[in-house]
Amino acid sequence: MKNTSMLSDLSRHYLELEEKYGAHNYHPLPVVLSKGRGVHVWDVDDRQYYDFLSGYSAVNQGHCHPVVVQAFMEQAQQLTLTSRAFHSDRLGEFTRYITSYFGYDKVLPMNTGVEGVETAIKLCRKWAYEVKGIEEGKAVIIVCKGNFHGRTTTVISFSSDPSSSKNFGPYAPGFKTIPYNDLPALQASLEDKQVAGFLVEPIQGEAGVLVPDDGYLSKAKALCAAANVLFIADEIQTGLARTGKMLACDHENVRPDILILGKALSAGMLPVSAVLADDDIMLTIKPGEHGSTYGGNPLACKVAMSALQVLKEEKMTENAMLRGRQLRDGLTALQSEFISTVRGKGLLNAIVIRHANPEAAWELCLALKENGLLAKPTHGDKIRFAPPLVITEEQVNDAVAIIGKSLATLRG
Repeated sequence: MKNTSMLSDLSRHYLELEEKYGAHNYHPLPVVLSKGRGVHVWDVDDRQYYDFLSGYSAVNQGHCHPVVVQAFMEQAQQLTLTSRAFHSDRLGEFTRYITSYFGYDKVLPMNTGVEGVETAIKLCRKWAYEVKGIEEGKAVIIVCKGNFHGRTTTVISFSSDPSSSKNFGPYAPGFKTIPYNDLPALQASLEDKQVAGFLVEPIQGEAGVLVPDDGYLSKAKALCAAANVLFIADEIQTGLARTGKMLACDHENVRPDILILGKALSAGMLPVSAVLADDDIMLTIKPGEHGSTYGGNPLACKVAMSALQVLKEEKMTENAMLRGRQLRDGLTALQSEFISTVRGKGLLNAIVIRHANPEAAWELCLALKENGLLAKPTHGDKIRFAPPLVITEEQVNDAVAIIGKSLATLRG
């Protein structure tokens, strides 16, 4: 373990337990959290922090939102799981609620985000063979370089991140990678009549919050429509008010053929994901061809409806737009020699660190932690800033001041 010298004995105790008994597949910041409310979390020593990661945007509604917690508690005492062998009163309500909410004919509920991606891939391929008429086993799905759609064996087959894919082969075929934000490359690839779908993140979050050019999504959707190819939007991180619209695709009035949601669909209460599409796509999957024991369970359905409800009722899209602009303006106004780029949309933002030390972003996150703000580097020199969407104007100003103070530590 590294960076534990300043930790309390209690924090070190929990870190040592994880180190000894847990798999070493993550490299977390050295902080042990025990409580969360709204935009704040507290560690086991009762130190308070701003949470500027929000569970990778799974806690858009804020930690332990009281309305969602109440829904969780009520349903947890009634019925939590039936499997899909039987109907439940909550599943029907949920399917009607979420399809009306986003304007689709059907929804297929799953659990984790990557299960949603896997579902979308299967759905696209099934449509390709049974509707478009591609020869079975020949369907191709176009993906983008720098993507992050999860870490299952299918998904890592088209990852360009070696840490996700190296020594985990053999890899699944059927994917073609093109550069992100490159319409000519997409247009050229769509000439292949075996292409069934285009899977894209409206903003590449894990890559460092890469925002494509204005018009990229709408033009990509038009190209796909002209080629009879499904436009598949992975809105697991960008959706649900995070970017100042309910979906990031809404910024360009794009309606995906297949929409993938997850993370904040449960407000951080439990794993819930969903794939939405119209009947001509969704009904190609028949009974027994796809499913999940926990997918669409009553507890998840109740919680998801509540999570979606508070996003609208508390105007979190509007707050994300206002506070995101305030955050980017505040970071730019710092005029730090160590920030080369400030970028983002709504409350999905990132800075790119400029420093001779390749570990500078990590060192800055350690300094931020000591000063009361939690964030995490991605791809070495980038730090994502994505607080819960309930953050206030005063709290954004406070957070910017903490970031400014912490940047000073990079001077050595």
